[in-house]
Amino acid sequence: MLLASLLPVILLGIFCYFQCRNLLIQREEEMLSQTLEQNVTILTGNLNLYKSYMDSIVWDDNLQQALEADYEDNLQMYVAYRDIIDPVIFNMENLDSAVKQVTIYSTNDTLYPHGTNFLPAERMDSGMDELERGRVLWDARPDANELNMYCKMFSEYGRYENAIRISLDYSKVFSIFTNLFSDDYGIEITDNDGNTIFSFAQKNADHNTQESAVKRTADEEREKDCVVKTEKISSVNWRAELQRPVSEISAAARSITVLVLIVILGCCALVAFLSLTLTRSITKPVNELVENIEQIELGSMSVDVVNESQDEIGHLFRSFKRMMERLNDMINQVYQSRILQQQYEMKALQAQINPHFLYNSLSLINWKAIMAEQTEISEMAQLLSTFYRTTLNKGKNTISVKGEWDNTCSYVKIQQMLHSGKFEAVLEIDENILNYHMINLLLQPLVENAIIHGLDHKETEGKKRLEVYGREQKDELVFTVRDNGCGMSEKTMENILIEQTNGYGVQNVHHRIQLYYGEEYGLSYQSKMNEGTTVTLTIPKRTDPDNEKTV
Repeated sequence: MLLASLLPVILLGIFCYFQCRNLLIQREEEMLSQTLEQNVTILTGNLNLYKSYMDSIVWDDNLQQALEADYEDNLQMYVAYRDIIDPVIFNMENLDSAVKQVTIYSTNDTLYPHGTNFLPAERMDSGMDELERGRVLWDARPDANELNMYCKMFSEYGRYENAIRISLDYSKVFSIFTNLFSDDYGIEITDNDGNTIFSFAQKNADHNTQESAVKRTADEEREKDCVVKTEKISSVNWRAELQRPVSEISAAARSITVLVLIVILGCCALVAFLSLTLTRSITKPVNELVENIEQIELGSMSVDVVNESQDEIGHLFRSFKRMMERLNDMINQVYQSRILQQQYEMKALQAQINPHFLYNSLSLINWKAIMAEQTEISEMAQLLSTFYRTTLNKGKNTISVKGEWDNTCSYVKIQQMLHSGKFEAVLEIDENILNYHMINLLLQPLVENAIIHGLDHKETEGKKRLEVYGREQKDELVFTVRDNGCGMSEKTMENILIEQTNGYGVQNVHHRIQLYYGEEYGLSYQSKMNEGTTVTLTIPKRTDPDNEKTV
């Protein structure tokens, strides 16, 4: 049914595409022809203008008399150059920016050469015999950026032969053909003998070949993949040929292709939607019930599907829902009783631990040490008392930053005493953050890891050093624990937060932080072998100690 519905749409789309493509190609070909014709007209007008420049010199009577005269001294020659020859040349060179240079060649050997303005006839590139009076000879030299015009001057006296050369700026004369299109195209201008006057190729970025577009499109023309338009430049008997690949001309049809594809896909989607709607209206209720049963098999005890129909399927849904509700009631009764039992057992276990007994014992040890003048034992007893007081925290899950910091400082000092002062410690905290609250036992495990797994295994030279810092950063509290110990490999650093370790490791700290504050907070590690490890703990600022949940 789906294919039968889509077949007419697909055929209609293909027909519309080819029709639109042909029309677009035809329009582009007409535009190509008009573009070439317009630019050839502009070039013809410019060439006629340059020929008029030549005619104004060739038929200049004063210039003819100056070139035909015999000069007996330098004074006469100077006056001829100053009053007649140089003004004609300077005026012509300043008349049009395309005119680069004007040179007069003559067989009059009584008139000495004068720069590039006047030269002997034998220094002319083309022979004097090749020129005809009043007829311009064109000579293109792309390498020198010159398009030269040669013409023999008319003379009433016929004593000497004189010729004019006007050198035009090649790039300016043909500049109109260098930006016809932004895509791939080639243009070539030739004379009657087939000599190339001008050639330009605009290569597309998609082509990697180094051949010119003219040569490439000539091959494509033989394969009927190229459009060629020709226009004659009658005033100079030249022929202009513009070439563009059909692929570039038909590029405008790509949007039509996209539109047709969108229409076809839209029709496919509509037919598929209607078919699926009809099918799902029959099978959806049963599939939903099966999926819900599979979820119950995986451990979910809730019924999410609802069907209010009055047929057999609706009756099955309602019966299944009532059954699951009764089953959940029974499970909840058993589950809650087990939870209460575990809570009672936990409280009984905690009751066996009497913190006052521990504190009183440590106080007694401290007093005995003072009486015996054992200052180190006294200091150790005081540190242990502070450490366990903040650790137990009266059974609470949160603690002030000051309490957590005191706990960490006590632990560091105890470790320094246990290590006989073999490592130095720097503990600095911003006093502005001491009144904030955080979950307890976050810093001490990090410091313990830094000492046991970092400093204790340091093999490089230098004093062992532990640094612990606390600061605020916008709405966050940031704690840094840094050691210059043995460091760890990249693989170990990548897995340290995801692998479970023995005891209360950093993976548990990271997990507690994310459960309590969110996944955007936690621990981050930086480490290099034999250089040390830096761990950064980031948590949000919290001021309410009562807003607590068990983690």
